[in-house]
Amino acid sequence: MNIFRTFMVALTALARTKTRSFLTVLGVIIGVGAVIAMVSIGEGAKARVAAQFEAMGTNTLIVSSGSTSAGGARGGAGSRMSLTWEDLDAVRALPEVALAAPQLRGNAQILSETSNWQTQVNATTPEWLEVRAWKVAAGDFFTTADVNAARKVAVIGKTVAVNLFADEDPVGKTVRIDRTPFTVVGVLESKGTSAFGQDNDDVVVVPTKTYLSKVSRGNARYLAGQIMVTAAVDTTVTKGAIEELLRTRHKLRADAEDDFSVRDLTSVAKAQAESASTITSLLAGVALVSLLVGGIGIMNIMLVSVTERTREIGLRMAIGAKPGQVRMQFLIEALVLSVAGGLLGIVAGIVAGQYMANRFGFPLPIRPDIVVLAVGVSAAVGIAFGFFPAHRASRLDPITALRHE
Repeated sequence: MNIFRTFMVALTALARTKTRSFLTVLGVIIGVGAVIAMVSIGEGAKARVAAQFEAMGTNTLIVSSGSTSAGGARGGAGSRMSLTWEDLDAVRALPEVALAAPQLRGNAQILSETSNWQTQVNATTPEWLEVRAWKVAAGDFFTTADVNAARKVAVIGKTVAVNLFADEDPVGKTVRIDRTPFTVVGVLESKGTSAFGQDNDDVVVVPTKTYLSKVSRGNARYLAGQIMVTAAVDTTVTKGAIEELLRTRHKLRADAEDDFSVRDLTSVAKAQAESASTITSLLAGVALVSLLVGGIGIMNIMLVSVTERTREIGLRMAIGAKPGQVRMQFLIEALVLSVAGGLLGIVAGIVAGQYMANRFGFPLPIRPDIVVLAVGVSAAVGIAFGFFPAHRASRLDPITALRHE
C-alpha cells in the first residue's frame, strides 16, 4: 500500500469519529495557541518598552544632584543642591558627551483665554529637543537667543494644546504661567506614555533664564534640576567620564560618596527587555506543557482506537498487509491529528494574542519562527506519542486479532 492510500485510509478512520478526533486535538490546539499568544504578547511588551525608552532619547544619561542626610534620614535624589551651572558647562565640554541640556521641572496652572490646565513646566535650552529625540509638530522650538534674552516664549505638548485650545491652532496664542504671559511658539509631536506611566505630552517647555526669573526664582548658582546627556560613545564610558569629572569638580575624597547620581537609561531599557524575555520564555515553557498533555491525549485515543479496531487490523494482516504498513497507518493518523491541531492552534493563538494586545495596548509582532516551531513541535509530539499505539498495532497476531470480540 502506498503512502497516499495509507493517508486516505487514515483520514477515513478519523472521519468516522469526528467528535472524538476533535476532542483529541483540542489539547494540541490549546498548546500551540498558548505558545503563539504568549510569545507574541511578550514580544509586544518588549517592543513597547523599547519604544517608550526611545521616546526618552537614545543613549541618554540623566545627571541629578545627590540626596540630603540628616539624623540618619536620607532624602531622595535631587534633594541636595550639588550641581551647578558650571558643572553643566564642564559636562558639555567632555569629548564623551555629544549633547547636554539642563532640565528644571515644576508644576504650574496654565491659563489660556478660555481654559486652564495643571501641568508640568520644563525649563531647558534648545539642545534638550535633540537629547530627547523629540520633534516639533507645529511652529518652532525656542532658540539660544531666546534663552539668553530670557524671552517669554513657550512650547507646549499635545495634551496641553488640546486642553487649553481644543481644535484651535495654539501657535501665536498667549498662555499665563504663574501670572506671567508667555507666547506659544510651537507644539511638540505626541510621544504618548512613558515607561513609568507618565504622559509625555502633558508638558510646557520654556527657556531656563525665563523660568528662573519669572516662575521659579530659585538659586542662581545651583542647577535645581537635572542634566540630560546624549553620549557620544558607549553610555557606560560616558557615565564613568561624567562621574570622574564631577567628583573632581566637587573635591570629593576617595572614600566619600558621590553627591550626585548618573542614571543610564540604556541600561534600564536593556534590563526591562531582558526581564520581558525571561517572562516570555517562562510563559512559552508553561504553554509547551499543554502540548505534551495534548500528545498524551493523542496516545490514549490511539490506544483505544487500536483496541476497537483489532479485528480490522487482523483482517488486513491476514490478507497480506505487512506490520510496517499497519504501523504507518496509525502513525499517519496521529500525525494528522497533531498537525490539524497545530494549524487550528495558530489561528487560535493569533486571535487570542490580538485580543490581549488590544486590551493592554501592546503591538502584536507575530514571529514566523515561533509559528513554524510550534507546528513542528506539535507534529513531533504526534509522532512521538503515536508511535507506541502504532507499534502495538503492528505487533498484533492476525489469528488472535481475528478472534477478538
